[in-house]
Amino acid sequence: MIGEEQIGGILKRLAELEATMAEGGASDDFVRLSKEYAELSPVAKTAQAVRDLRTEIADLGGMVADPDSDAEMRELATEEMAAARERLPELEAELQIAMLPRDAADTKNAILEVRAGTGGDEAALFAADLLRMYQRYAEINGWKFELMDVSESDLGGIRDAVASITGRGVFAKLKFESGVHRVQRVPETESQGRIHTSAATVAVLPEAEEIDVEVDPSDLRVDTYRAQGAGGQHVNKTDSAIRITHLPTGVVVQCQDNKSQHKNRAQAMKVLRARLYDAERQKMEGERASARKEQVGSGDRSERIRTYNFPQGRVTDHRINLTLYKLEKMMSGEAVDEVVDALIADHQASLLADLEDHG
Repeated sequence: MIGEEQIGGILKRLAELEATMAEGGASDDFVRLSKEYAELSPVAKTAQAVRDLRTEIADLGGMVADPDSDAEMRELATEEMAAARERLPELEAELQIAMLPRDAADTKNAILEVRAGTGGDEAALFAADLLRMYQRYAEINGWKFELMDVSESDLGGIRDAVASITGRGVFAKLKFESGVHRVQRVPETESQGRIHTSAATVAVLPEAEEIDVEVDPSDLRVDTYRAQGAGGQHVNKTDSAIRITHLPTGVVVQCQDNKSQHKNRAQAMKVLRARLYDAERQKMEGERASARKEQVGSGDRSERIRTYNFPQGRVTDHRINLTLYKLEKMMSGEAVDEVVDALIADHQASLLADLEDHG
């Protein structure tokens, strides 16, 4: 149970932030303090509600125990106390979740990478379906979805694609989508009606600011080339496509979706920073997670996380054993939240269990 000392500490820190911000000061400090204040405010609001409810229960208990109080008043106080006691565990659980360690990247935008895996043309078509699913999900959430680079297959699928998704809480919602997505269905090219299994990999990276990752220009090799479309035909006649190699790590990114070389370079740098930032996060998370098993998975790109079974109209997330018979709604982006919310709840439960183990 969260003690009065912890609640007092939260409310005291919020008051300190309010006082410091009211004084003004250096703009860098103000930005940092504003961010902390915005994150702490909802926690403090719940903490205050828990404190108020506990005080109310204590006051009502005093009325019930007072032999001099009116019998009718005691009966009313008993009823109110029972209702308040019923409400308290729910509010305390809400506060526990609000106090869980925050992933610093949760507030960031995301870079989405989708690649066709095993399964040839069918895998490329499924990768295109997944990309559309995330695009529709972004639209439902009011996020901006911008395609940065795409390599198409001959049949209208995609070999790989990179998109930028911008909006409120994007990475927090999408971070558990990284991994192998498997599809089971009868391909349009299959004359015998046999079900094929193929796969696509998804990587969701937090978009990194320049202050998150310093990239030394001397560590980069930049190549320009002519952009190409499906089947190898030339999209334009100028060398506007950009390939950037980060020499210390060997990370290679390319961007060819814009006719402007300058814009392609800026977008390629955005993807490069995201990949370098993600590699550092994975390394730190690996060190932390070695002490405990993450139920939702490590975000390892080789981990099979979900199966989309078209003949049965079902989607199964293997990490939390969740099966929904809403495949059409999933592919249209409408049911994605059901899976995402379940994954977030499971992750929070594992964090709470971990805190109790070490408490």
